[in-house]
Amino acid sequence: QGTGGSSAVSKCSAAARGYIQDRFLQLLVGRPRRRAPLVHRGYYIRARAVGHCVQDFLLKTQSHPRTQIVSLGAGFDSLYFRLKDIGLLHHAVVYEVDFPNVACQKATLIKQTKELSALVGDTGGEGLGVITFSGEDYKLLGVDLSELSELERALEEAGLDNEIPTLFIAEVVLTYMENSRSDALIQWAAKHFSQACFLLYEQMHPEDPFGRVMQQHFSQMNSALNSLARYPDCEAQQMRFFEKGWTECSVMDMNEFFTCCTPEDEQQRMQALEPFDEYEEWHLKCSHYFVLTASKGMEPSWTPLLSNMTVPHRDGPVRTAGSITAAACPMHSEVSGLRRYGHHSVLIKPNVILTTGGFGEEDGRHCRMRNFHVLIKHAGCWKAGYVKKENPDKRWDERLYHTVSCLSNSLALVVGGRTSPSSAGLGMLWLKFPEICNASEPDDVTVELVSLQPAAEPAALRWRHSTTEVIFKGEKYLFLYGGRSAVEPVLGDWCFLHTQELSCVVIPVEGPVPESRHSHSACSWKGGVLIAGGLGAAEQPLGSVFFLRELEHGFQWQTVETHPPLSPRYSHTAHVHDGKLLLVGGVWFHSSVPGVTVIDLITGLCLDYTINVEHLEWPLMLHNHSSVFLQNEKELLLIGGGGNCFSFGTHLNPEPVSLSLSNILASH
Repeated sequence: QGTGGSSAVSKCSAAARGYIQDRFLQLLVGRPRRRAPLVHRGYYIRARAVGHCVQDFLLKTQSHPRTQIVSLGAGFDSLYFRLKDIGLLHHAVVYEVDFPNVACQKATLIKQTKELSALVGDTGGEGLGVITFSGEDYKLLGVDLSELSELERALEEAGLDNEIPTLFIAEVVLTYMENSRSDALIQWAAKHFSQACFLLYEQMHPEDPFGRVMQQHFSQMNSALNSLARYPDCEAQQMRFFEKGWTECSVMDMNEFFTCCTPEDEQQRMQALEPFDEYEEWHLKCSHYFVLTASKGMEPSWTPLLSNMTVPHRDGPVRTAGSITAAACPMHSEVSGLRRYGHHSVLIKPNVILTTGGFGEEDGRHCRMRNFHVLIKHAGCWKAGYVKKENPDKRWDERLYHTVSCLSNSLALVVGGRTSPSSAGLGMLWLKFPEICNASEPDDVTVELVSLQPAAEPAALRWRHSTTEVIFKGEKYLFLYGGRSAVEPVLGDWCFLHTQELSCVVIPVEGPVPESRHSHSACSWKGGVLIAGGLGAAEQPLGSVFFLRELEHGFQWQTVETHPPLSPRYSHTAHVHDGKLLLVGGVWFHSSVPGVTVIDLITGLCLDYTINVEHLEWPLMLHNHSSVFLQNEKELLLIGGGGNCFSFGTHLNPEPVSLSLSNILASH
């Protein structure tokens, strides 16, 4: 009941911001509370999926003299009032079922609210046992859904007819029941109704990192998601319905629904509603919820989820070439400064890693990170500590999604980043550190921040971009590419920053220009740059790889062909070693979690490896992380990562993780 109340508040907040059209929610929910943009999007896609299927049912059954909708666990949902208001209930009756106390509260609200009671037209048949409210085309019943015989008796008493087309709706309801009871309900609906449809919206994928955080959230609220263990994915849910007597069943996750069943102009309208920069969590949320429609005895058949676009069906797991074992880093440290995401880590000397910025945990609270953090490897063990800044950190601006490029062993350049997604990107900043050769303690490292006057090329006012060293005619430049800004949700431009003057220099570039992207990876290679993946203009992950190659008179974009084709992804990190491009983690639309992908830059062969996390005691979320490749040891250090997992809480990887790549790099 608690989850029902909080979801009604979230829907109400989404309606207030224009995500969904619903003027009745506020009458049922009361004083609105504003939720975060990520939550708005989550409830938008839920409302969109349910609305799409319900309207499709009503349109397909228009020729029938009578139809009915049964909303199971309806809570304070406004479905009946919306459908009635737009004139879609000419020959349909809506039955809503929920716990007796919820149904009584809702009945009282309807009676007390003129606008609601006027729509229903009270016939005065309520208060008779389980029927808490009764209108001509609306019946509100107070029954515990898990007591099937009581439910059947109540619906019969309220006038439900099992010979006419009937749509059952269960929107995150059945999963709170014991499986034996929810299964019995699904089977009963198929068995007792000659022309029936079922609409189910629910969670899935309990075992990956996001799924584990999601499960933990519901368990802590004492409302465990019971169906996940037995029905962990779309295929299992589909089999469940076939086994319980339904003859047709289609199912898709919400990434697929948004891409295939939401018109492009509507996608763009939603994406522009408020400043947003939590793409990873939005796509992960959508990959952990599905919408399912099943039917039996319907003529013509009811298939609202067959999209009118020919998009390849849901991506299954990726074929893998093997696995790499993750190990928590042996570490001497009392500071938790690496619990962060959206930060940047850079090797400033052999065995010295500087981490700056991001959002994370400092002094027991979540905030944008002010402290710089250093990891030093000494005698085979990492030591961690905060860095002494030589001057006040006002100029740092607590940035996320910036880049840091080492230009010498005592100087690095910070480019871009942001504070909030609605404010302009931040400019450039020097970081100076003394030339320490044999630092063995974090205290040995100091960093001085030096502002640039003027703070930068306008080109630097961006975030989620890349800054990569290139060489042209023997001179070093930083190639600043892609990203986004407060005005442009995705950028496709670039500039060559001369490392001495820090001004943009025009160098000719020929060849097919890559499509705009942010959250891609970029690595220096052979004097040029390798760009891989990223999130494109329609918030769709990209699978392209480009090489910006140095020519005599400038550079040239070249496409790197991979086979099999690289799975589209973004928010990953990348490194080049010995003619191989390594892509680490990220977010993609497959049902598995990205591990390490190795692309042979000579042959184009592309191999995926999973990361074996059995030795870690916590979920390893590999997006918005940073990684450092230690060439000599062939060891990859994964630092930070995680994010705000929808309304389930923030997950931050608690400590750095080490991956030994010697086996997979040797085998190529």
